[in-house]
Amino acid sequence: MKTYLRLIDFAKPLGGFIAPYLILTTLASIFSLANFAMLMPLLDILFGNIDSSTIPAHPLTLDDFELSTSFIKNYGYQEFGRIIEQQGPLTALLALCSITISASIFANIFRYMARRMAERLKGKTIANIRQAMYDKVLSLDIGFFNNQRRGDIVSRSTNDIFAVEASITQSLTTFVREPINLIVFFWALFSMSPQLTLFTLALIPVSGGGISFIAKKLKKHSKDVQSISSSLVSILDETIGGMRVIKAFNAEGFVNGKYQEENDKYMNSFTKEANRRELASPFSEVMGVTFVAVLLYYGGKLVLDESSSAPLEASQFIGYIVLFTQVLNPAKAISNTIGVIQRGLAAGERLLEFMEVEPAIKDSEPLKELTEFKGSIEFKNVHFAYGDNKVLKGINLSIEKGKTVALVGPSGGGKSTIADLIPRFYDVTEGEILIDGVNIKEYSLDSLRRVMGVVTQESILFHDSIFNNIAFGANNASKDNVMQAAKIANAHEFIEKSEDGYNTVIGERGTKLSGGQRQRLSIARAVFKNPPILILDEATSALDTESEKLVQDAITHLMKNRTSLVIAHRLSTIQDADEIIVIKDGGVVERGTHNALMQHDDGVYKKLQDLQSIS
Repeated sequence: MKTYLRLIDFAKPLGGFIAPYLILTTLASIFSLANFAMLMPLLDILFGNIDSSTIPAHPLTLDDFELSTSFIKNYGYQEFGRIIEQQGPLTALLALCSITISASIFANIFRYMARRMAERLKGKTIANIRQAMYDKVLSLDIGFFNNQRRGDIVSRSTNDIFAVEASITQSLTTFVREPINLIVFFWALFSMSPQLTLFTLALIPVSGGGISFIAKKLKKHSKDVQSISSSLVSILDETIGGMRVIKAFNAEGFVNGKYQEENDKYMNSFTKEANRRELASPFSEVMGVTFVAVLLYYGGKLVLDESSSAPLEASQFIGYIVLFTQVLNPAKAISNTIGVIQRGLAAGERLLEFMEVEPAIKDSEPLKELTEFKGSIEFKNVHFAYGDNKVLKGINLSIEKGKTVALVGPSGGGKSTIADLIPRFYDVTEGEILIDGVNIKEYSLDSLRRVMGVVTQESILFHDSIFNNIAFGANNASKDNVMQAAKIANAHEFIEKSEDGYNTVIGERGTKLSGGQRQRLSIARAVFKNPPILILDEATSALDTESEKLVQDAITHLMKNRTSLVIAHRLSTIQDADEIIVIKDGGVVERGTHNALMQHDDGVYKKLQDLQSIS
């Protein structure tokens, strides 16, 4: 119940829905009742049971109105009796049929309006859940996504949301609409025969107990289905992303086997869930038919037994049976909805579990705004670990404004981690990082990252136009500024030659472009942002010689008048850096200019330089 109440929050505010929906549903139920209530006078007219004797000695008027079936029945029979007496039974039958059609039209108009409101609620609910999920995704730190399968997050944002949406909206509409229908129809049934109605009420708990048992079993299997479905999406996502490797290693059979294994698990869990879900409908159907059969026998006794204390007329009994069958529909709808709710709760628990994840990197109060970079970036005894794996061990370094500092060293030494700590993609586990003498944790994340531009080895581009990729994150960017950034990044020429110029859509992750072109767009994006602090993480290491020259030239333009931290794989690109820091095994082992470091014959930097010279 706690999970359900939390999920209901996504449908709020409900004030503008419940009251109008309640009114429309009540009106639809009343006109539906009126429609079925016409059956009794219809039968009596057909069998000639309405004549002048049905007209009361003291005629009823609307001033005598009372909310009871006896008044409505007596008043109706009085009016039909008059019509038969004055104009004949065919005219009365025509009037009765006209009233029936009118009641049906009004009932369905109100029902349609109520369903429109329900669909609007449904759309709003799913939009709210999706937005909440997306907001949560954006709020989480990069470290979280390194430990999660992307397909699992996608599955929660699609399959689980649809299950929850169906659960919330169907339950809200069913538990508002069907109780009203039950109240209206049972009021009519009680008015017609209290004895028979009390008898039927005694049978209802038998059906409710069986449906409750089925619903409890359903939740467990629903949770298994959602979990395995998430795994299938993850495998598919990995397959699409790694298709080049799969085909290169002839691994189609291997990955297909993994997928088929999970798919078989899904089929088995889905079948178990479906078996129990579908059991609810035939169970309620059988119980409904059983009720009607028992009702026919018991009610038939009341009709045939003239000595009964509460006898029924034949037309009344037939009308009662018809009305009772209408009671079965809302009862069946409620039982089916219980199953849907159980499935939605299983998906809802997975959604709420994700939404409860607290970001490891977040703003702390009180916040300061970093409006301008004035002095330096300083690492003071910085330690960092991924879980139990210690990566950085007591890093001390300073990057003065306007200077270029390069990080070099063997792979796995911690260079990229140092770069990730400055914009707080991760937080230090010990020590502190200062910008202009203030711990970066005291700055708001937004203002901290606003003064930084990042260009990584892997060009992260989006399935959008070249223009929007360069102006990423900016609203109302001017074409002149975008073009200027592209020219500085040596990208303008190839952009102009593209099919639609700056409006060319580059495909997912920029797959329609070459590696060098993608990297130059990444640099153009950094140029457009115009940040005072620049972080370059092996921005040219994955390029061919020609592309590297163009990209390196673009980087040189980009670094002018900026404070830069450069992680270099090819040492030839950082020889002019103001300071080169050699990182090995999580610590600083050498530092100095290129010329100074080359003087150390046994130094790590010189050995790396010699190895690249040989290659």
